[in-house]
Amino acid sequence: GLNCWEGSLGLKMANFKGHALPGSFFLLFGLWWSVKYPLQYLSQKISKKSHRTHFFQRVDAIEGGIKIVFSLIGMLAEQFVPDGPHLYLYSGEKRDWVKLMNWQHTTMYLFYGLSGVVDVLTYISQLVPRGLDRLMLALAVFVEGCLFYYHVLHRPMLDQHIHSLLLITIFAGAGSILLEVFLRDNIVLEMFRASVTIVQGTWFWQIGVVLFQPWGGPMWDENDHRNIMFLTMCFFWHWAAAVAILAVNFSLTYWVCKLLLQIQGPFPRRKKSNEIFTFWKSERCPCGAAGRKVEHAGVAALHPHPNISGVGT
Repeated sequence: GLNCWEGSLGLKMANFKGHALPGSFFLLFGLWWSVKYPLQYLSQKISKKSHRTHFFQRVDAIEGGIKIVFSLIGMLAEQFVPDGPHLYLYSGEKRDWVKLMNWQHTTMYLFYGLSGVVDVLTYISQLVPRGLDRLMLALAVFVEGCLFYYHVLHRPMLDQHIHSLLLITIFAGAGSILLEVFLRDNIVLEMFRASVTIVQGTWFWQIGVVLFQPWGGPMWDENDHRNIMFLTMCFFWHWAAAVAILAVNFSLTYWVCKLLLQIQGPFPRRKKSNEIFTFWKSERCPCGAAGRKVEHAGVAALHPHPNISGVGT
């Protein structure tokens, strides 16, 4: 039994990058969302300009493209590493399965890639139903959770436990993203998604360090219950750090927006004056058809027609 376990451990040692790579992807997206969504929320509070909405729609499309690229990198890495399956699902005379762990990771990347495709299509075509991008992302996260649940089934206790902690963030994220289908642009749900994504990223790295010791050191005792207790506590330290990151990024974004508003001036007030001018120039104003526009010192002024005022008759 020991020799068999050592052999499987040696196989797992070669797959450390299989945890580090998705961990880096999730961490990058989580950190980006922790800046993007406060910026979007605060900019909407400051100004309702339409070009800001279009800007963030373009950002969503770019995000989709990055998802596609990351997913392709992940799938190629899982398939074509030296000990990878190289697109063979089974081989040999007995038709044995080939590297099913790599295939599971490939399937996870596939669904995130499909989520990126829907993001891009949502920006390109008006025919894509509103909320489909969030639904596809929720499905991708749910698929990830199911794959990882059966990924570690019947493994040693420490291995199972450290992956089960990851499932907390995965299924919590899937549920919150599903709510975003119906509660669009909800800053609370968006920030929660950012937090669980950051935790996913950092915890993937933590799993790699605990199980594989890539930089050397003694292996963890998988039968010591104290290790289970520590890792559970450590997991929520990761989550506390993610919440702190969100708080810092939200505060920094707020101060940057406030500073830019002070530098650029009160845009909403100028917009309001333009709206008043447009009203007076429109047909809704009784003198709109007879008024004439005079530019003086950069200020638009309306002078009524003499016949309207009754002077000069």
